[in-house]
Amino acid sequence: MTVSTGRRTPRADCTAGPGGGITFDLDLGRREDEEAPELLLRLRGAKGGDGHTVRLPLSPLRDGRLRAVLPGTAEPAEGRWDVYLREPGTQDGAAVAVEPGIRDLRLLVDQVPQSGRVAVRIPYPTLDGRLAVRCWLRAPHAEAGPVTLDGHGMTVEGTLYGTGLGADARVEARPPGADGRVLRVPVTGKEGTFAFTLPLDGLADGAVTEPRLWTLWLIPGTAEDGPAADGPAGGVRISRILDDVWDRKKIFVYPGRSTGEGSRATPCYSTDNDLCVRLEPEPAP
Repeated sequence: MTVSTGRRTPRADCTAGPGGGITFDLDLGRREDEEAPELLLRLRGAKGGDGHTVRLPLSPLRDGRLRAVLPGTAEPAEGRWDVYLREPGTQDGAAVAVEPGIRDLRLLVDQVPQSGRVAVRIPYPTLDGRLAVRCWLRAPHAEAGPVTLDGHGMTVEGTLYGTGLGADARVEARPPGADGRVLRVPVTGKEGTFAFTLPLDGLADGAVTEPRLWTLWLIPGTAEDGPAADGPAGGVRISRILDDVWDRKKIFVYPGRSTGEGSRATPCYSTDNDLCVRLEPEPAP
């Protein structure tokens, strides 16, 4: 339940930086002698705890507005963080949801990380009109680039940050669940790039009765001077996060291809901007 503060609905203008920092500017119509409130960022779906709330003090600007800064060095967990305003002397539960104002995301376009640690935070409006921040923190990271389809194959090019490719580098397409069937293909690349071609008909194994989402992982393999970093869960998730699109599932739409097994395979992105292949029954003619 939202508790009214008797003031105007808080609205924040946001400026996102390429290093993961965000500046929040609010005009709350306050007197200069009033104690400033604070912004709370809460991890959606979390069950409480200090690690699931980020507190940002608000400081006055010369034009009467208040400013809070999420530094690029902060490391909030991956996920969606809702933004709230907490008035002085009130409990966190009385915090009020903040609405999105002007969002300046220009510096997020065509980012080039300067290190293996990739931190991306994008302020965005939720479907019900509130302000939230989508956070990613990857080290290492495989950034997907062009995706093309030729015949029954899907070719992906991209950029690899934070690790290199060994002679046995590969990409794994993993099905949902734990049935153990994984499709592996070799990956090539040099100077921080990678490329691979996934045969889409290799995903089908008999009749497909319902949609299945295969996830794509890059396994760097063994480097010449020692083991390459495989990253979390035995691989590096292939995603596309280095721009200003917080949810590309319905924006980046690719054509599907018949696998010849009564199913259809279509490259797609998840709501978390992870590159996937959706395998589903072939539609009736």
